[in-house]
Amino acid sequence: MTIAAYQTIALLLGLFALLVKTKIPAPAVFVGALTTALTLKLAPTHELLKGFSNQGMLTVAVLFMVAAGMYATGAITMIMDKLIGRPKSITGAQVKMLPPIALGSAFLNNTPLVAMMIPVIRDLSRTSRLPAKQLFLPLSFASILGGMCTIIGTSTNLVIAGLVLDAIAEGPPGKVGIRAMEMFDPAMVGVPIAVVGIVFMILVGRFFLAEQKDDKPADAALRRYTAEFEVREGSRIVGRTLEATGIASGDGVQVLYIRRDEKILTNDLMHEELAAGDLISFSADVKAMVELWRTNALVPHLTLNPMETERHTHHLVKAVVSRQSKAVGKKIPDLPRDVNACQYKFVALSRDGQPLGGPLEEVTIEAGDNAVLEVNDDFFYECQIDHDFAMTKALEGFHLQRTDRAVEASLITMAMIGVVAMGWMSMLNASLLATVAMILTGCLNLHTAARSIDWGTLVVIACAIGLESAVTRSGLAEQIARLLNAVGGDDPHLALAAIFIGCSLMTNMITNNAAAAFMFPIALSTADQLGTNFMPFAITLMVSASCAFITPTGYQTNLMVWGPGEYKFTDFVKIGTVMTFIVAAMTICITPLIYKF
Repeated sequence: MTIAAYQTIALLLGLFALLVKTKIPAPAVFVGALTTALTLKLAPTHELLKGFSNQGMLTVAVLFMVAAGMYATGAITMIMDKLIGRPKSITGAQVKMLPPIALGSAFLNNTPLVAMMIPVIRDLSRTSRLPAKQLFLPLSFASILGGMCTIIGTSTNLVIAGLVLDAIAEGPPGKVGIRAMEMFDPAMVGVPIAVVGIVFMILVGRFFLAEQKDDKPADAALRRYTAEFEVREGSRIVGRTLEATGIASGDGVQVLYIRRDEKILTNDLMHEELAAGDLISFSADVKAMVELWRTNALVPHLTLNPMETERHTHHLVKAVVSRQSKAVGKKIPDLPRDVNACQYKFVALSRDGQPLGGPLEEVTIEAGDNAVLEVNDDFFYECQIDHDFAMTKALEGFHLQRTDRAVEASLITMAMIGVVAMGWMSMLNASLLATVAMILTGCLNLHTAARSIDWGTLVVIACAIGLESAVTRSGLAEQIARLLNAVGGDDPHLALAAIFIGCSLMTNMITNNAAAAFMFPIALSTADQLGTNFMPFAITLMVSASCAFITPTGYQTNLMVWGPGEYKFTDFVKIGTVMTFIVAAMTICITPLIYKF
């Protein structure tokens, strides 16, 4: 091997060692590896930096914004609420979630599906008290398994199908059994693998993804509030229980009572069916209180002067009542109500760090009370903040979903997926148009769009794509190919196993499409030398090129869930290695039975 090949091996080993053994953020590790490759000139500069202009990386960036639009309008939340509901166990959640994701990934690009599911799983984990770590990675794996099943399920299969057509067009003798790939050619092998893989994740996966224990000591002094909300008429929680909705399932919230007309309910509240107009009183810490406010089915009970602006434009503000405030000594219903007065809603109230007893409308306000208010932009410019409040602080990053735009967001996303599935335009082009449409229709604002992009994930993707050129240019990839040919020998089953191992290894080291493109001529040459049918090798390439389970860098969806799931590099290695063995064994055994050598 060349010196550059040895340097590349050392670089990759150092990269993986830092990811496994240190807590250095993954983006920093990858930037360092790419910098080293540039310094050592392991490949031309423009090739090492090609990831930053790569269409796949840019597509992921734009899809984050499309997903934000679906989430900001509540569209994806409402859809998944119908499909998944509020499962009580990890098994129940995975049974309801993984098969639909795999089925959708067989016919749609799995990247937008995973992008839209990330915030849904985050909410599901919170409301159902399920460990997110046992949901995010199975989501990615299910999308990969589903994508294996059809030609259009993943870009890798499309690349291989295109290479087959190129080989047919060249037409030299000796290519035995090569033909154009059809839509469901991979399904005969991919579907059994997907079923077994999903069953494995449901039954065994949790043992590889043990929930991390929270070592942080409980904060006994954490401020708690009394918060009161009404059930909005026509909302999704009408006719359902609090337990079924999950809105009061967090550790930081407790239901005090439900008031229906003049009747106060205090017994078995979590199983009481809710009706429109019910007033629900909660004791909650600030995090839980904010999540309650963000639930569109609930609206704050107490409003000081009607608010004329739309709720999705409102903000939350923490405020401390000053001694000079006209509210001191009065109850909230007794405060002046004037159309020219300041408009805001009382969301919650706390005194001396504790929730207040009884209904908020019966509480006499005292100086020093901590209030959480729902306000509009005018609050900061037209209200006498300094006179009424000793201190105000906006709670940043919390916004209400604009549910009146849920239909528009859903139609835009469906149109985006449809034009890509029909082959009318690329996913990047379609997702850019979808993002513009989301902004123009009010489904998404520019601030939320910019904030939704996970820049760390994009940096890792771009660097990983660039490092692939170092593997190829240094001659390391060529050495791997020679080794595989030596291992395969004259036995077609051994050759098939060697192709699978080599392709899956390269997929986890570089990228799936690059691995497929590099291994295709090797597989074709092997089939020619053995005089066997090429179809088993083509199907094996499709499966192995998507077999990116061992490292988070092997597939885009792995990178997308790496951060939200708070995984370690070793989490992928442990469960991914077992999954790879399962897929490899099934592929090598099933493929020759269906597509004879």
